[in-house]
Amino acid sequence: MNCTDTTRLCTSFLAFRPQENQTLAVVQSMFDVLPGDITIEGNNHGYVFIKKNCSCLSTTKNYVTNTTFTVKSNEGNVNEMVVEAYDGLAIVPDTTRKAKAGAVVSLRLFCGCSSGLWNYLMSYVMMEGDSLGSLASRFGVSMDVIEEFNGIDNPDNVTVGDLYYIPLNSVPGEPYPVEIGSPPAPAPALPPSTDGFAADQVNHKAHVPYGWILGSSGFALAFIMLSVVLCVFLRTSCCSTEAQSKHAKDLDGKSSHKFHILRKPSFCCASGRYTCCKAGDVKQTNGDSSNHQITIPKALSADMFDMEKPVVVTYDEINFATDGFSDSRLLGHGTYGSVYSGLLRDQEVSVKRMTATKTKEFMSEMKVLCKVHHTNLVELIGYAASDDELFLIYEYAQKGSLKSHLVDPQNKGHTSLSWIMRVQIALDAARGLEYIHEHTRTHYVHRDIKTSNILLDGAFRAKISDFGLAKLVGKTCDGEASATKVVGTYGYLAPEYLSNGLATTKSDVYAFGVVLFEIISGREAIIRTEGITTKNPERRSLASIMLAALRSTPDSMSMSSMKDYIDSNMMDLYPRDCLYKMAMLAKQCVDDDPILRPDMKQVVISLSQILLSTVEWEATLAGNSMVFSGLVQGR
Repeated sequence: MNCTDTTRLCTSFLAFRPQENQTLAVVQSMFDVLPGDITIEGNNHGYVFIKKNCSCLSTTKNYVTNTTFTVKSNEGNVNEMVVEAYDGLAIVPDTTRKAKAGAVVSLRLFCGCSSGLWNYLMSYVMMEGDSLGSLASRFGVSMDVIEEFNGIDNPDNVTVGDLYYIPLNSVPGEPYPVEIGSPPAPAPALPPSTDGFAADQVNHKAHVPYGWILGSSGFALAFIMLSVVLCVFLRTSCCSTEAQSKHAKDLDGKSSHKFHILRKPSFCCASGRYTCCKAGDVKQTNGDSSNHQITIPKALSADMFDMEKPVVVTYDEINFATDGFSDSRLLGHGTYGSVYSGLLRDQEVSVKRMTATKTKEFMSEMKVLCKVHHTNLVELIGYAASDDELFLIYEYAQKGSLKSHLVDPQNKGHTSLSWIMRVQIALDAARGLEYIHEHTRTHYVHRDIKTSNILLDGAFRAKISDFGLAKLVGKTCDGEASATKVVGTYGYLAPEYLSNGLATTKSDVYAFGVVLFEIISGREAIIRTEGITTKNPERRSLASIMLAALRSTPDSMSMSSMKDYIDSNMMDLYPRDCLYKMAMLAKQCVDDDPILRPDMKQVVISLSQILLSTVEWEATLAGNSMVFSGLVQGR
């Protein structure tokens, strides 16, 4: 489907008929979606419907959405595999690419955005037995509408294997049925040799000497007894050493209930009240912690952390600290879990609660935050795990997210941010981002910079959070980049990242530019605007709207065209030249060409100058210029 507005973003659906070996988890991976994005057709057609965000590709001017595909074989070419797996819903940019097992290939899925009276468009590949009449009946639309959308002159002249668009007013299908629990694992099959031996025993039972049987039984019993004695001895030795260490610590009077970061890499395995440790000395952070069950995720190997390891906390402590994960403790929902406030060992904390399926994101945050420490990055305190849930424990940000202070702050119980507070917050966030881009031993790209991931402490100082999508960036001929599937939040994704999945520090710079536009306007990154009818709201990116306004704003003295896009909560209390400079800085950050975007070091310098000018402006108003404190802090 052709398009012209490259800033357009909409929700679309893809109709897909899974093969027998394509389970829900496989379909999720194929289309890069969550379980909640998949619905199922309530009849015997065997189709599922996948919800995807659809956008207009700037190069080909076609509506597409992205995903990745893992090649399973070395035979043939990738295009043939993709056509077979996706039934014609996907296309490979390089159709001549040879198959290589394990390779991850970026794909484009055909989608569409409605420009008429319909809320959604669904991509459907015509199969044997399908007709326009049967599709109209299945999805509750008229044949005329389908013909009009697809430019069909003769309804009998449709081709099996071709893709058609079905207009919809509501989400198709029913929620995908989720099985409660899982069946017990089948008993492992015995190898043939064992079966043969067992059969031989049955056939020749009468010939086995009973003395041999009794002797074997006695030997086995003696071996078991010896093993039990040895195990008890080892456990007693380990726990005796632990008790002595604890007693010495108590005598020194240095036992503390506060958290600390373990400076030696170590790995603890716990069972009941016995705790045994390897590869380092583990300091108990709570005198009673050894009396609780501690579950360690299997992915946490002894050498996972190069430098530091966070404190392991029991599930009971987490449950008690959050009042059983009470709704009154709920701070919000994120992409990968819910966040609760809690009081843990006399310290206010934030607890992210994730399902065990989010091990990848869990490990990503652990690896980054155990190595990276900065005043403008949220600090990881510890973690906990149960059989089916994972928990990350952070320092508590008393003022919540930046987003909650920009979008309808009064309705959320907040006062609006002054201009100088906005500049200081922007500078803090820029410093945190600059640190992971340039000043760490291994450089990182965050991949999910947005206002909801910028947290504010009690003094309204900003800290970047949520490193679940963070990736290492490596050296390439074009600079630093990390090839990856497209993840993040629409409205913040750089165009080159959407098109080729190449994450760079300049991708983060683009997202930060959108954050600056939000700070100026008090609006969200994606804005819903009413269309001709209320059933057809359009969604436009804030960046495109602000860029259009800036095209009519040659300088800070001619800002009438931007008036409607400056947050009215500031009540015109801002220096026009400083606001204009920030807007122009944001414009540079969201440039389509990543080479023309500044790096975060340049952004920090520009924001520092804007903050200095803002302080001088506030001083001329005879206002409180004590906000100068912290301005000249080192990065």
